[in-house]
Amino acid sequence: MHITTAENDIESILYTEEQIKKRVAELGKELSEIYKDSTPVMACVLKGASVFYTDLVRAFNGHMLFDFISVSSYGQAAKSSGKVSFKKDFDNDLKGKDVIIVEDIVDTGLTLKYLKELLAERDVKSVKTVALLNKYECHPRDLDTDYFGFKIENQFVVGYGLDYAGYYRNLPYIGVLKKSVYAD
Repeated sequence: MHITTAENDIESILYTEEQIKKRVAELGKELSEIYKDSTPVMACVLKGASVFYTDLVRAFNGHMLFDFISVSSYGQAAKSSGKVSFKKDFDNDLKGKDVIIVEDIVDTGLTLKYLKELLAERDVKSVKTVALLNKYECHPRDLDTDYFGFKIENQFVVGYGLDYAGYYRNLPYIGVLKKSVYAD
């Protein structure tokens, strides 16, 4: 039996722990300035965005409300299924509030599109999206995120909350997963 470690499954590191910390601090400062006269609901899309969300809200200097939602278009696969599954709704009453959706990665953009349409029906004041990673080649511009940490090419990445089949979320960096790990 071959024993492997998470690090052995990583082809290359795209962003180090230090690069991520710096960029998250910048995003937190930017959002703090934008929402200085507001109390936004900052909603984490579970589970992938949880690590990013935790660091981002600590970098946010101002009043805010926490919220957590669970939406998925991946399941246990390496590619989006193309269908969004809504698993956990918002806890806060969002009517008349500014909402910031915090995502781990914008790939096809379907999850953000779904959430924006859902929130439009709930009479929110505004909806903005922030994602750690933006796979800009994989979605139309109208499905882009408002703010993002890093643009990446169409690679399968893990770490810092991002996973493959539930694994690799605990890595402190963002790395490209070896294709041999997830190939059919």
